[in-house]
Amino acid sequence: MPASVQTEVLVRLATPADAPLCGRICYDAFCAINAQHGFPPDFPNVDMAIGIITMMFTMPGSHAVVAEVDGRIVGSNVLDERSIVMGIGPITVDPATQNAGVGRKLMQAVLDHAHAQHAAGIRLVQAAFHNRSLSLYANLGFDVREPLSCVQGSPRTRSIPGCDVRPAAPADLDACNRLSMQIHGFDRGADLAMSIQRGVARVVERGGRITGYASDLSFFGHATCESNQDLQALLASADTYGGPGILIPSRNTDLLRWCLSNGLRITQPATLMSIGLYNEPRGAWFPSILF
Repeated sequence: MPASVQTEVLVRLATPADAPLCGRICYDAFCAINAQHGFPPDFPNVDMAIGIITMMFTMPGSHAVVAEVDGRIVGSNVLDERSIVMGIGPITVDPATQNAGVGRKLMQAVLDHAHAQHAAGIRLVQAAFHNRSLSLYANLGFDVREPLSCVQGSPRTRSIPGCDVRPAAPADLDACNRLSMQIHGFDRGADLAMSIQRGVARVVERGGRITGYASDLSFFGHATCESNQDLQALLASADTYGGPGILIPSRNTDLLRWCLSNGLRITQPATLMSIGLYNEPRGAWFPSILF
């Protein structure tokens, strides 16, 4: 039956056994959308997409759902509920099952769950070149908060005077959480703790105290810092960035110009959107692809 006339979409909880198929759908969906608009794929190969979906389907604090049509999985969505502000994504729909209302039902399912958990806010990052997803999210109540520029490359500057960058340790959690509360009004301690355990988080120190951190310098990492100087030190500490790159807030023109003058390039535009609690950040920061 053509996708355009399929009306019965069942949304259920995802299981680990669903991850390989959902990872392949995720890879195919993002490759198709990006190719249509002349952008490189978010995932270099299907195995990486399967690995990320498997991690998200099994991660503590993750609420994952799949959509089925006639008993066949046609998409998935994930809600990160490890903070009072929750993040959505990746949402993917089989390219062969577009325009059947699958995306709306997947979004509504995780929104309903977030509201049932009394989330203070809900956020996502949208591919700015994808008009249909922007229309869907706006219709579901999301507000545009920040234009983002995904940057990638190898920074020419490898250190910032007065700033020391080192791997984050469990003992740094309290200082990092206080910093997040100061700048955003909430913390992402569970996310950061998991990144510390994985060995990918970093902190920057100035004057003997922590002035910024990054859960990871990658598409799936976020950072919170007192100043651009601190964030530049974190960015300078990496040879390159995981996945498509780092999502720099485009309105932070000083930081964006620093990135461009240091050999980084913009690979694609994106948009941070939110429902509920949103405080204008009072510092330097970048979101993950989740939020």
